[in-house]
Amino acid sequence: MSRLPLRRPGAALAAALAAALAAALFAVLMPLAAAHADWPDRPIHLVVPFPPGSSPDILARTIAEPLSQALKQAIVVDNKPGAGGNIGTRAVAQAKPDGYTLLYTINGPLVTAPTLYKRTLGYDPLKDLAPITLVATSPNVLTVPGNLPVANVQDLVKLARDKAGALNYGSVGPGSSAHLAMEMFKGDAKIDLAHIPYQGFPQVISAIIGGDVQAGFMVPAIAMPQARDGKVKALAVTSLEPSPLLPGVPTMAAQGFPGFESISWNAILAPAGTPTPVIERLNSELARIIDSEAVKKQLALQYFTPAPSTPQALTKRIVDEKSRLDAVIERLKLTLD
Repeated sequence: MSRLPLRRPGAALAAALAAALAAALFAVLMPLAAAHADWPDRPIHLVVPFPPGSSPDILARTIAEPLSQALKQAIVVDNKPGAGGNIGTRAVAQAKPDGYTLLYTINGPLVTAPTLYKRTLGYDPLKDLAPITLVATSPNVLTVPGNLPVANVQDLVKLARDKAGALNYGSVGPGSSAHLAMEMFKGDAKIDLAHIPYQGFPQVISAIIGGDVQAGFMVPAIAMPQARDGKVKALAVTSLEPSPLLPGVPTMAAQGFPGFESISWNAILAPAGTPTPVIERLNSELARIIDSEAVKKQLALQYFTPAPSTPQALTKRIVDEKSRLDAVIERLKLTLD
């Protein structure tokens, strides 16, 4: 029995198949391209996972106004506080990745929350969120009562050793940056201070002034007005270099603790899967806004230094800081769920 020869598709058929494939791709990609070109065509929600009037809220609103002008759309600041910032962060992580929901947050929900809340967090910062830019950074301030007989960090270390187990320190709660910074300090200095948690920094500074606790790492906006009045002493900043916003306050590194660093920072992110052109547009606009004189002035009032970044640099910061603080959390066997 003779076999019929196999025939390859002719040139006309191949061309028709190629044209059909191109048309199908065009039909899929054109609406996406058009959507990106039209973005934004309605208001954008900027979720702040902290209460109105908090430092992140103030800074988010500082950014929101010029961003609204740049994008020619309203930026709605949407406060979703709770669980140390985790509730609002989770809401953004689960939002539609269309460029109309953004997150303005501090480092805690991105860096320490995954380790502190292993069972109940409900999101993975590195998988469920798309970094856009770092906004600004600020050191903490090692603060003691104004009448405590110490003039520097080494004096505090000596006092803590002389009165082993008798000194307390305050923070805004287990797992907070203030708590972990003090635990790093205790480990490096080989001293023992008992931890007393409070609801917020105003309560901590009141406890320091009143002598209920003898130390605490404080945000500068709370500590420095009291230091100027002599009610507390600002012994050190936790940046590696002296802060131009805190003249006269030496670093921890310069007082016998090389490499000691504990930085508060703010950043803007979107749900993972947000189109790359949207991320790029936001990064470009925000870099210009953050470096503007008007925004720099407002940031300085909160003791923050502008620090716009690429999305990749923000990702690296999250990963590096998480690695460093995970070691502290694991040493303390600390969990919040």
